[in-house]
Amino acid sequence: MKFWHLAVVLALWAGNAVSPTTAAEKPMELIQGAKRIVFLGDSITYSGQYVAMFEAWLETQPLDPQPTIIDVGLPSETVSELSEEGHAGGAFPRPGVAERLVRVLDTTKPDLLFVCYGMNCGIYEEFAEERFQKYRDGMLALRKEALGRGIKIVHITPPMYDDAVKPLAWSYNHVLDEYSRWLLDRRSDGWTVVDTHFPMNQFVAEKRKSDPKFTVCPDAVHPNNAGHWLIARELIRWAGDEASANADSPEAMLKLRSAPEGAAELVQQRMAVLRDAYLSAAGHKRPGMRAGLPIPEATKRADELTQQIEKLKSAK
Repeated sequence: MKFWHLAVVLALWAGNAVSPTTAAEKPMELIQGAKRIVFLGDSITYSGQYVAMFEAWLETQPLDPQPTIIDVGLPSETVSELSEEGHAGGAFPRPGVAERLVRVLDTTKPDLLFVCYGMNCGIYEEFAEERFQKYRDGMLALRKEALGRGIKIVHITPPMYDDAVKPLAWSYNHVLDEYSRWLLDRRSDGWTVVDTHFPMNQFVAEKRKSDPKFTVCPDAVHPNNAGHWLIARELIRWAGDEASANADSPEAMLKLRSAPEGAAELVQQRMAVLRDAYLSAAGHKRPGMRAGLPIPEATKRADELTQQIEKLKSAK
């Protein structure tokens, strides 16, 4: 056995030995058992549409109380701790999540953690075993830290990179295929993994049969609202609501769930208020980020938005 193969096996064993696996638990049991659910990832998570769409769906579920959702995604971030030469025009290297992870967990205090990395982790280069190993090592270290605190984890495969929109000399989406397969293979080790990558690939490929220019990632990297819905619907499908996951849009899903008009917009506002507050409170090394309110002020504002949401729901 090659040394790095042995290292991965040992790391996997260590990561899984820290805490009982969550894979045997039913998704809604994980959600119902969580007072705080935190989403950790890069700019796709930071933008937060898929987080808010999933949270809007949660608002239609008979949960009492509803969990607090905190999005602490950070643009440009990696779990591989890698950065390409001249990133952001040479203004700053990509931040790595390891630098802030302990502070984020201390500040947000999650019971359940959703983790979505990969898009930036191959730094937009062709597949290389050394970079792939960095991704695996980083994910294992993140998992070990969280499980060691008793936090349950759901891993999300990275969204697709649209090679047709911004072609490189290699298929970067094939790099993400490999990263996604590795995560999916960890299911056999007891990991809870939600696949968004391959469903996105399949959806876009099907649409391109009739519209060759179709995309859900206009800049190749960042999903538009339709792309974020593709991510959110896989989380909803994982949670067991196949009918809602099969809706063509978040609007159609909310109509199916008889959600009150205007509630989703309030959920989006609440998500952004808490996101900015907790990002600022935990701290990071990514310049150019908007400062959030102090957590007590953000919590008060979030509570006000929650009251508005509940008022809409009770009037329905």
